[in-house]
Amino acid sequence: MKMGSTLHVAVSVAESRISKRFDTIPTASLSPNADEIQYLQRLVLYKDSALLVLNKPPKVPLKGNLAVHNSMDALAAAALCYDYDEGPKLVHRLDRESSGILLMGRTKETISYLHSLFSETKPSLKALNDTFQRYWALVIGTPKQNQGIIHAPLTKVVLNGGKAERVMLGYGCNLETSQEAVTEYRVLGPTINGCSWLELRPLTNHKHQMRVHCAEALGTPIVGDYKYGWFVHSKWKQMPRPDYEPTTGEPYKMRRPDGLDVQKGSVLSKVPLLHLHCRELVIPNVAKRLEGKNVKSKPDVLRFVAPMPSHMKISWNLMSSYLV
Repeated sequence: MKMGSTLHVAVSVAESRISKRFDTIPTASLSPNADEIQYLQRLVLYKDSALLVLNKPPKVPLKGNLAVHNSMDALAAAALCYDYDEGPKLVHRLDRESSGILLMGRTKETISYLHSLFSETKPSLKALNDTFQRYWALVIGTPKQNQGIIHAPLTKVVLNGGKAERVMLGYGCNLETSQEAVTEYRVLGPTINGCSWLELRPLTNHKHQMRVHCAEALGTPIVGDYKYGWFVHSKWKQMPRPDYEPTTGEPYKMRRPDGLDVQKGSVLSKVPLLHLHCRELVIPNVAKRLEGKNVKSKPDVLRFVAPMPSHMKISWNLMSSYLV
């Protein structure tokens, strides 16, 4: 080929069908290319007649608009139809900056059923379902108790004339504006370099619930959460403190395994990414329940575990020698 030459490549029938479906999505402005389609399909952890389970990467929004074409709902509708005429639909939230298990329904009946499982319900009702999520988070500091339950209502505050909003603790607020929010937590290991790993289990589903509960209720904001933990982040960077092993009195050192590079976004980087990952999901076997058949070969409950993104894996490996 020579400089300025034009190369024409034929478009396959399968990709042309995907492009047509994608063009009908009002939130999308561009069509996904073959690499994007293959990448999204590699994120699928599980697929059956009722639902899809994906491992969402960080910094990818769930829902798009005219300025955002690479959102999960638009790309999934374009690339994850498989043998269905329409793509899967979102049934619960996952922050743009966070990562982990994302559940999508494939039929109207499934979507309606899954919405009921992830509704913003009270913990007493939530406990009746065979449904729960577990998140892993790296936080600055460590809670006073190694485990516990956070009962802290949340409320939304509108900022900048309605252009932005912030979630905060709802103590002392009007009962009509605050929402009951409950999160279980457990410390996974000692504090190392001012940070500790937590396992979080939300018993209610509200926007930014775990981020606010960690930052404001526990006083330990999640690493990389500059929205709710900016002040603590600035103090954490300015005043590093040594941490000591309780039995020997020796200081902990965050050791880097041989051959491991410090990727941008890990706990050792200047600007860490959000360290919040939906690690585990347990739900009823929706396909089996909706079929109304007692099929012994199919389990009653489905369990999924998602690997952490690269920046969290590096942070985990740096501290893994001390985790219990």
